[in-house]
Order: sequence, then structure tokens, then C-alpha cells
Amino acid sequence: MGEHADQEQLPFTEPDPVSAATPGESDPANELPFTVQVVRSAKRRRTVGAQLKNGVLVVTIPSWMSRAEEAHWRDEMTARFKRRVATDRIDLRERATTLARRYDLPRPREIKWSDDMTTRWGSCTPGTSTIRLSSRLASFPAWVVDYVIMHELVHLVVHGHDDRFWRLVNQYPKAERAIGYLIAKSRDDEDVD
Repeated sequence: MGEHADQEQLPFTEPDPVSAATPGESDPANELPFTVQVVRSAKRRRTVGAQLKNGVLVVTIPSWMSRAEEAHWRDEMTARFKRRVATDRIDLRERATTLARRYDLPRPREIKWSDDMTTRWGSCTPGTSTIRLSSRLASFPAWVVDYVIMHELVHLVVHGHDDRFWRLVNQYPKAERAIGYLIAKSRDDEDVD
């Protein structure tokens, strides 16, 4: 990803043959916080670009792309920017600080979103006191995000998943409910493939 939060350049790769529903169709929970405009450019040879300006996501593609490729990149960039907008509404540092104080846990040196995490909801590197959370969490309820933060904060104290670890995690009142929610979401992701 680019250095700018509102712009992204990607090399062209073949689109996934499985077509997804257009984001925002018929499900109010999937409403977009911006409109999407696709621009075909003769100057673009191999990359796809996207930029969010004044509530409009402009996706720029090479002019030679097929309609299927256009749809793929429109959907891909829409999903990425939708996640980015969702992550902006959550102050991870503040949430981690609040949970750490409430449950007497250490605060991380750094906590950040990661678009690269596709198989885990979060990760902790105790040596550097760094926590990363999958940006997919940003659209989940706050109590689920808090649970994942709590889980990773406990890893700053206990590295494995032993009895002590779970005693500390289960101080969070909605831990069991959040685990169930995440299991269900993981299954939803498996069904998409």
C-alpha cells in the first residue's frame, strides 16, 4: 500500500473468477460511506489506482481491461477503502489504554490495523510490545474489537494459551460471546471460498 492513507496503487493481477455481489446492494449494513467512480485511462498500462476525495472513490484502471476486470477492481478497491474508513472511526490506542487500566494489564508500545492479516484476528509481539489487528475487525461490534484487544494485551503478560492466560482473558465480561461471534465470522469467510 502507498504511503498516503487516501491513495493506493496496485500491480495488475488476474481477477478472481468468483464474482462477488456489488458492495452496498440490498443490505443496509453494507452501505458505502462514499460513491464509486471508475475511470479508464489510456496512460495506465499495468496498475490500478484508487483515491478517495470528497466522498468519491475514483478507481482508475487501464483502458484495455475487460468489464469483468473492471468489476473486480471496483469491488476490490471499494472493499479496501470501506475497511479504511471503518478503521478511522476506532482509536485503537485509546481502547487499549482503557482496557489495560481496567484489567491491570500492560499497555502496548504500538497498536495498529493491518490489512495483511487474513488468517488471524490479531497478533502480539511481546518483545517489542506491538499489537496488530486485522482491519476486517473494524466493521464488527465494539465489544468484539475490545475482546481481541484484550486477548492480545494478555499476551503481553502470558505468551501461550494456558489456564492463566484464559483466566486473565475471561475477566472481559463478553469474552465467551465475542469468541462465538469470531468463530461464526471465520466460518462465513470459509464459505466465501
